[in-house]
Amino acid sequence: MSQASLFGDNSDVEPSFEVFTLPDAQLRYCEHYYDRTVADQLFDRLRQEVAWQQHSIRIAGIVRAQPRLSAWYGDKDAQYSYSGLQLQPIPWTATLDELRQQVEKSCNTRFNSVLLNLYRDQQDSMGWHADDEKELGPCPTIASLSFGATRDFLIKHKIDTQLKRKIALAHGSLLVMEGEMQSHWLHAIAKQKDLIGPRLNLTFRQIYSSNRS
Repeated sequence: MSQASLFGDNSDVEPSFEVFTLPDAQLRYCEHYYDRTVADQLFDRLRQEVAWQQHSIRIAGIVRAQPRLSAWYGDKDAQYSYSGLQLQPIPWTATLDELRQQVEKSCNTRFNSVLLNLYRDQQDSMGWHADDEKELGPCPTIASLSFGATRDFLIKHKIDTQLKRKIALAHGSLLVMEGEMQSHWLHAIAKQKDLIGPRLNLTFRQIYSSNRS
């Protein structure tokens, strides 16, 4: 793939995706979407540039601090809500906008927002959930970039919970969830026992306004 000026001048090479065969889902993964040098640069740049916060969400009626830092960037009308949390988008930075354009090209999909999560160590996590909020539409495409420490991406079917999969998301990788995956599957990032460094994740999304025709 072609890297723009912020991240170096690499050759124009299409990403090579591994496609996973799963019922009720479309899932593909490119382990080396960015090479190590570019991934290192992006990891450092995003940790410094992003306006990280620790949000609180409501789970089963109880307000809890999220076990990670996060930030929401996007177009001005890309408002997003989940678990009682109302997110107003921060305007795109040059870095995030360039990443968006590259991922849009690879996915052939338009994105107007990105949720960033910073897992500071092995104790930070993301519980089981599906990205099935109404603002995302019925069959959303969600593109997930990962930088930093490798963490396991866990998925399980909502009905047949014996259907499970684990994917190690590497530094500089891109995972794309498409089709009806959010309707039929849950995903999570679990805590780990072993010491591990920070990991940074970006999930690009298309948010639809509630007043769309």
